Amino acid sequence: MYTLPCSHVLAVCREKGLRTDTYVPEIYSRQTYRRTYHANFHPVLSENFWRDVPFNSTFYPSNMKKEWGRKQGKRFQGEIDYRNPYSPLRCGRCRMPGHNRKNCNNPGPSNV
Repeated sequence: MYTLPCSHVLAVCREKGLRTDTYVPEIYSRQTYRRTYHANFHPVLSENFWRDVPFNSTFYPSNMKKEWGRKQGKRFQGEIDYRNPYSPLRCGRCRMPGHNRKNCNNPGPSNV
């Protein structure tokens, strides 16, 4: 409350001889802060002084079941994420069509 959040604004205002309080809304002024908190706050009394409410104030969690597994990402997919449905699947190891990495018989490049 005692300084403006951006020192760059202050520096420019000082150079040009401008008033800095014109860039800050009234709600963030020191006077507004003091007017808001000038009253005394009293502590909450013990539960013996509380009124009874006409409804059940206990809230329980919903009956939703927890989903198992890793949560799916929320990334937006672009054009590159969609594959052509007419192109055959390719192996992740040898990049040849017709099979996948699990049943690949071709020896891949060694990573040694």
